[in-house]
Amino acid sequence: MSPFIIKRMSTVFAQRLLAWYARHQRALPWRAAPGQAAPDPYQVWVSEIMLQQTQVETVIPYYRRWLERFPTLAALAAASQPAVLALWEGLGYYSRARNLHRAARQVQRERGGLLPRTAAELRALPGIGRYTAGAIASIAFGQDSAVLDGNVKRVLARVFDLRADVKSAAGEQQLWALAESLLPPGRAGDFNQALMDLGATVCAPRAPDCPRCPLNDLCEARRLGVQLERPVTPARRPAPHRVWLAAVVVKRGRVLLEQRAQGALLGGLWAFPAVEPLPDAGPRPATQLRRALRDQWGLTVKLGPRTQTVEHGFTHFTLTLCVFDGEWVAGRLKRGGAARQWVRVADLGDYPMGKVDRQVAKRLGGD
Repeated sequence: MSPFIIKRMSTVFAQRLLAWYARHQRALPWRAAPGQAAPDPYQVWVSEIMLQQTQVETVIPYYRRWLERFPTLAALAAASQPAVLALWEGLGYYSRARNLHRAARQVQRERGGLLPRTAAELRALPGIGRYTAGAIASIAFGQDSAVLDGNVKRVLARVFDLRADVKSAAGEQQLWALAESLLPPGRAGDFNQALMDLGATVCAPRAPDCPRCPLNDLCEARRLGVQLERPVTPARRPAPHRVWLAAVVVKRGRVLLEQRAQGALLGGLWAFPAVEPLPDAGPRPATQLRRALRDQWGLTVKLGPRTQTVEHGFTHFTLTLCVFDGEWVAGRLKRGGAARQWVRVADLGDYPMGKVDRQVAKRLGGD
């Protein structure tokens, strides 16, 4: 579709979408309440970070708990990282929480707790990319900034029958150009939220409700009957599978935990000692785990048979964790780069963990 036609469509596109949004917008806790001129910028920011790669229904209870514990940016900046990670536990993609905390401290320190108002300034903060900056700037501050999340990509790719791979550099560039060209001056916040809502509730991935769509007579993909073929995405490669071995090592009623390195997967969270076995090493898994506990942790451990198997899917791989219960026999715990300590089972709930390790902790009775 030519830029000239897109320009001519932009007014009716925005008018239709905003009229639909006025009647059908979702009631979400981070949006402006009736009578409120604009939503709280801090609340918009928290919601947008939580919503990255996570469904609205999953986010809402986490968001409510977060606001109870950290009602302001200052409260978040004053919190410890363990407290932040503990409240985030179960939401996944923990780098979001770490960056949110870092950014809050930076804003509190450098700007007196006031978030920047423009997308360009917002992008200088940890964890805020082009989409999130545009969302905060437009929704919280009324700036004319475009957004491009998965829902917006789907709507635009269908309405304009975009045939480029939306995950490619060229596809992204076309979509950003479309989003910016359609933006109605002065109404960017409502327009962006309307696009998100339309994609989430009407222009769904597998079952778009075209008769209910306010843009149905503008939609090229609908006219051509290719709605389900848009957006174009590359074929997904099968995720590699990994097997890890973990040990629940008990010493005088306490179990061993290790804090993951900040830059590692699940950085800052606590975990039971675990290793990835060498497939061609020869010895049985328990033997490899026993050797690792001796060489890496400095402990002689008597391991029993496997007591638990936990399956989990991460973003780039799937995991099978084979858990063995063990009893400390001898040795002093090595102090490496990561924090290591013996913890009472009753206190395991005080240590933020990923989903896999939390399942192990729950079996032991530590919530």
